[in-house]
Amino acid sequence: MRLAAWSLLALYLALAAAALALIAFQSASSNALGAVACGGFAGVGALIALRRPDNAVGWILLGIAIAFAAGETALAYAAEPANPGRVGVAWVASWTINVWFTLATVFLPLLFPHGRLPSRRWRPILWLGVADLVLGAGGSALAPGPLELQNDLRIENPVGVEGELTEVATTLGTIIGAVAVVLAAASVVVRLRRARGVERQQLKWFAYVGVLAATCLFVAVLVGSVLGDLSSGSFDVVAVVAWLSGLALLGFGLPVAAGTAILRHRLYDIDVVIRRTVVYGALSLALLGAYLGLVLLQQLVLSPESDIAIAASTLAVAALVRPARARIQEVVDRRFFRRKYDAAHTIEKFGSRLRDQVELDALSADLRNVVADTMQPAHVSLWLRKAGR
Repeated sequence: MRLAAWSLLALYLALAAAALALIAFQSASSNALGAVACGGFAGVGALIALRRPDNAVGWILLGIAIAFAAGETALAYAAEPANPGRVGVAWVASWTINVWFTLATVFLPLLFPHGRLPSRRWRPILWLGVADLVLGAGGSALAPGPLELQNDLRIENPVGVEGELTEVATTLGTIIGAVAVVLAAASVVVRLRRARGVERQQLKWFAYVGVLAATCLFVAVLVGSVLGDLSSGSFDVVAVVAWLSGLALLGFGLPVAAGTAILRHRLYDIDVVIRRTVVYGALSLALLGAYLGLVLLQQLVLSPESDIAIAASTLAVAALVRPARARIQEVVDRRFFRRKYDAAHTIEKFGSRLRDQVELDALSADLRNVVADTMQPAHVSLWLRKAGR
């Protein structure tokens, strides 16, 4: 197993080196950097495969990295008309996308974090993923006509097969793949609802990065397609930042989260990370909405392009930061971190009573109740040392 893990990692490194060489000596498209960008999947996958060889997640991560790097490198090689064998290499690039996409969207969420299915009832979904992989890759490899490539290259499929069978396989693979992706995502939700203890924390890491990446990509699409048109391109920077953030989270954040969860490195820090993300994300959206509202309102009152409106809105938003953060923090704690919220309020009330309480027996009973409510220990006892004469 160790030899297989090292061999797959070496294969990925060879593909990444080939992509860099194509960029350096052939002036290949910058898309070839995608072969290097999935290094997080290769590194974390190899680490998991070496330390937990019985966990299929590590091998899946390695498979995603190799398939993605092979496709991007082959695409960059085929872009140069003078390269020998470019047609065959382009043919490889045309179907590798089906391999890494199915591994990432079906097999990885379905088998995370232990490399096993949630139960035997999910076995048909695994076979749907296999069918999607075979039909999708096979349909793309055998479809007649121009190869489906991610650039403007027009290269005829050298092994295209005429007939309705190929079209049926491709269509059926698309339908099966869509169903498998939805059900695989549902498996993560089911695991998260049923999980307790360590497994729940592991799934939180995976779900956190996935949701954060999806949110960034959604914001990029929304801002670029809707708000960008309304504002004549003034939101282009926001769209670019959101798009790059989403891709970075998918390329590096997701494998790092998977490695953190499986190897259990600082596993329980996820609660703090989620809490701060929710608070500061909501705070940023609230301040952005307040700023835009104030700017529009004051521009209507003053003038269409008033510097006073922008300056006044900036000062008003700056003054709202502290009270808005405190309010959002309270709402988030009360809604999503209820136990911690109740414990903080219990301690705060006890501190208020402590200033007025002078009777030792009442104070010790109150202290034991507070410890029992906040820490929930199996047993509570209080020892007091008497002062010497």
